[in-house]
Amino acid sequence: MEATVTDLETCNLFNLDIVREGRDRTIDAMLDMRGYRRTAAFVNAHCINVMARSHDYRWALDKADYILPDGIGMALAARMHGLGFEENLNGTDLFVPLCRAAAERGRSVFFFGSREGVAQAAAEHAAYLVPELKIAGTRNGYFDAADNDDIIAEINRSGADIVLVALGVPAQDIWIARHRHRLDASLVMGVGAQFDFWSGRIPRAPVRLRKMHLEWAWRLAVEPRRLARRYILGNAAFLGRAVKSAVSDRMAGPFSDWRARALDLVLASTAIATLLPVFALIALAIRLGSPGSVLFRQIRIGQGGEPFEVLKFRTMYADAEKRRDEVLAFKDRAGICFKAKNDPRITPVGRFLRRYSLDELPQLFNVLKGEMSIVGPRPALSDEVAAYPPKAHERLAARPGLTGLWQVSGRAEIGFDKMVEMDVAYVRSKSILLDFAMLALTVRAVLTGRGAY
Repeated sequence: MEATVTDLETCNLFNLDIVREGRDRTIDAMLDMRGYRRTAAFVNAHCINVMARSHDYRWALDKADYILPDGIGMALAARMHGLGFEENLNGTDLFVPLCRAAAERGRSVFFFGSREGVAQAAAEHAAYLVPELKIAGTRNGYFDAADNDDIIAEINRSGADIVLVALGVPAQDIWIARHRHRLDASLVMGVGAQFDFWSGRIPRAPVRLRKMHLEWAWRLAVEPRRLARRYILGNAAFLGRAVKSAVSDRMAGPFSDWRARALDLVLASTAIATLLPVFALIALAIRLGSPGSVLFRQIRIGQGGEPFEVLKFRTMYADAEKRRDEVLAFKDRAGICFKAKNDPRITPVGRFLRRYSLDELPQLFNVLKGEMSIVGPRPALSDEVAAYPPKAHERLAARPGLTGLWQVSGRAEIGFDKMVEMDVAYVRSKSILLDFAMLALTVRAVLTGRGAY
């Protein structure tokens, strides 16, 4: 029986319509289609790389009713297009909520795939976590093409409402696409290595690493021989494909801006891929240095006066904003902007990060989202903009930058009026050549640390 898929908001990436909505809404949509035959697939950076060289896998994904985003790579690709996902819908985190929702609806689940005994162990663990869950059956994933008829008959005899298929990418999705019409279940979903995780055969990353989107690094450490090529070379290949896709999309827009945006995407994505280990080390140092979150988020004013949330590594103690008025007496800089060289709110780790501008690195994600550029005026606070003299508003004609003329000329040693002159001059003479010059000067500015505090 065919029907229109329950409405879920999607976005198009790599010519795939990928679900943008949250976990609960997505699960409800998939399970509330009982009586209809639906398929679901997860896609991550590795999947996109495989799809680029496998026509069969591309065909299988095109036939899926729900494509769910898995991992930081897909989030980065979305940001390059100025888009985003409500949640990371990876299979591991979706597994238990899906089982709970199935149990609440009285649906049964068949576990098909992985090594001998692994599907059974995963099913037993699911039943332990969700005692009301009905297990329709289990079967390992070792079989020949001649066994397909028997496998399909076994699944149908079980009366399963949901079939989870763990044969790996791309085999599982191709198998589903070829045999979906013969399976009676209302939902068939490819789940990759999820049985390995939930059976306990492969340990999951600690919660802290998962929250930092570094589960891939954990998996690489656990299975280096099997996953080194996928994560080290594969991540670089994926970023190249993501940038190419985003640039192609941008080229369809106004011609005057796409070159600068293309440069931003290439530089930001390359820097993120290269510096991921540095990100992890900085995050660890901040965690060990003082209590509080790794990232500092603050509303700044972007191009055209639009507010956005800027990201930085946290360099101050957690109560820094509450103590701002206390340290106004330490203010070293004349004008609207507040800056104190001996600010007591800065942590020891924070001083080192500021000295070499490492605290600014998370703004590379702002660049991917299109909120900032690699080169541009300093992103201003809203109260600073409210106090701007008329001339200073011209700074808002361009995207704020990670670096710029003011930053390479002395940073905090430059007064507000001079900073405005520099930024306005940049906006009026902006060019790709000037941006490359700013990048070259940035290296010297970072190494000398002049004006960084």
